This record gives sequence, structure tokens and C-alpha cells, in this order.
Amino acid sequence: MPDRILAIKLADLGDVLNITPALRALRQTFPRARLDALVNPHTALILADSGLVDEVVIFPKTQFEGWTPLKPTAWRSLARYMRMLRSRRYDTVVNFHHLTTRMGRAKQRALVSATAADAVAGLDNGHGRWLTLPVKDRGFGYKREVEYWLDLARALGATTPDLSLHLPLNAEAQARADALLAQAGLSQRAFAVFHPGSGGFSLARRWDPPKFAALAAALHRRHGIPTVIVGTPDDDASQVMAAGSSPLIDLSGRTSFHELAGVLKRARLFVGADSGVMHLAAAARVPVVAIFGPTNPRAWAPWTPYSPSRVVRLDLDCSPCAYVGHAVGQREGCAARTCLTDLSVDHVLAAAEAMLNEGA
Repeated sequence: MPDRILAIKLADLGDVLNITPALRALRQTFPRARLDALVNPHTALILADSGLVDEVVIFPKTQFEGWTPLKPTAWRSLARYMRMLRSRRYDTVVNFHHLTTRMGRAKQRALVSATAADAVAGLDNGHGRWLTLPVKDRGFGYKREVEYWLDLARALGATTPDLSLHLPLNAEAQARADALLAQAGLSQRAFAVFHPGSGGFSLARRWDPPKFAALAAALHRRHGIPTVIVGTPDDDASQVMAAGSSPLIDLSGRTSFHELAGVLKRARLFVGADSGVMHLAAAARVPVVAIFGPTNPRAWAPWTPYSPSRVVRLDLDCSPCAYVGHAVGQREGCAARTCLTDLSVDHVLAAAEAMLNEGA
């Protein structure tokens, strides 16, 4: 029986959301164990106050970027951090990562070694000889990422009947989101939410902004619902607004992450690319239309065991080209990006209308 567990997930928002069912399994199966999560600074807000973990431990990655033995200040910071991990006396580590790149494997192994934990669960693609509880990694898309992470929890004997993604939302954030929607003249379930961005990790996942605008116009014309645009100021919202010919409400850059969850919770429909916001919409149980191009929907399609969702993509021989098998592949896609440039408004509209009819 584990006593002190460390879960490691040094990735982006959607990736951390996808480990939350596994964290729930660990929490429910081992309620007396201490369970901490080691995450990047910008994802800590997902797990803080979630009840899934006892503490969110931040990995200050920017302090170690460009690390080299010839830069002793960074080396000393890294050594101090490793000593801190050792002092926490974790007996069990769950490494929620594929061992894909050489640098990534080195980082994961160093962090795990620093804990001196006896039990280490993780995915093994042939590079995980240091794992004591290896789970076979059959490649990206062999099964959903959420399922891989549940397999790791199961390797420790942990299960849960609740397979939903955790929604980071409290009453205060919901009230602020409701106030924003009221200011825009919107009522519950009377609007769609579009996220035209994809975060900064891969801009190749984005559908053309004028197509988002045309889709919004078609939904308003055929169903009478306006569209709310969300995301950061870098998520192409201004381009969608400029191309718009129907009621569009721009909330991009105006919500915190928790308030965005509140806006999504009230929506009738979400449309967006493969991104953290798409996974947040799945957690909010709003009907989701997910647009996929270069990346692998068999791995990262919205996880919606209790609500409707649909992936829209072109079934091309070259797609997906990123995260297939055990390789990263073409993270930025090809120069032509045919998988998204040839994806029509009508194609996405058909999926959106199916979601609206299903949720009617």
C-alpha cells in the first residue's frame, strides 16, 4: 500500500486535465496516502483546490532551461530542487509521460531518481527499464491518453467508477462568468462557444479564422444562436471578429481559466481545435465538436464518457502526421496543411448541427 505518492505530469493544460481520472482513482483507492502532483507552473491552477491531490508541487522549468555543466548557477538550482524532492520521502511515483524523446526520458528518469521511490509506475516503450511497474506503451493512438493513464493507476491497484475529467470551477468563478454573459445579453444554453486558437505549442492545429466566422453565421441563420469567441489575445479572435457577419461576442482575453470553465458550462455547443480549451469544454460536459488536422485524434479526441462529442477531420492517408506510433512526427504538420485547409465549413456545420440536435 503506497503511503506517499508523487504524480508527474510536466505538460500543458489539456494533458493535465487528461490525467485527472487517474488521479481520482488514486485518491479514492488510497484515501490515507499523501498524493502530490508535480506539474509546470501554468497548469497548477487545474489541480489546486481540486481535492484530487494534497499538494501541487511546481517544477520551475525556466530556471533549468539551457542547463549545462558550464553554467554552475543553474546546476546548483537543479541540485537544490532534487534534494527537495528527496526530502519529501515519496515511496511511489506515477510518471504520466510517454518516453518519447531522449531529452524527455533523461528528465523523467532524473526526477524519478531524485525521489528515491521504491515503486515507479510508467509507460514502457522499450526505454523504461528503470520502471518497477511498467505498463506496455503501444504507441500514440493505440488507446486514448486517458486510458493509458488509468492503466498506470490500475498498475497500483487503483480504480474509480467516475471517469470524467475534473472541471476546475467553483461558485465564485461561475458567478463571475455569469456576470460576463449577462453583460453580453446572453442566457444559459442560448449560445455557442468557439475557440479558434490552439495554444502556442503547435499553431498548425488551427482552422482558418474566416471559416469560424462563416460557421458562426450559418449557425445563427439556421438555429438563431449567437457565438462567443474565447481564448487568449493570440488565439486569432480578432481575425474571426473581422470576418464576422453574424452576432459575435468577443470574450477572448477577458476570462480567467476558471471563468472560462464557467462560460463553457453555460454553453449549448463548443467548436474548436485540438487544444487545452477543447479538453476544458469536455470537462464542462458541453457538446463538443473537435477539429483535428495534423495531431492524433485516436490519442487526444475529447474525453466525454457522459456527454456528446464528435471529431471532425479529413480522412487523408497522410493524417495524422504528428504523434503516431512512438514518435513525435511532424508536430507542425506539412507546409500545405491540406488536412485543415481543405476542411470545409459545411463539414464542420454538419457535426455542429448533429450536436445541437442531440442536445436539444
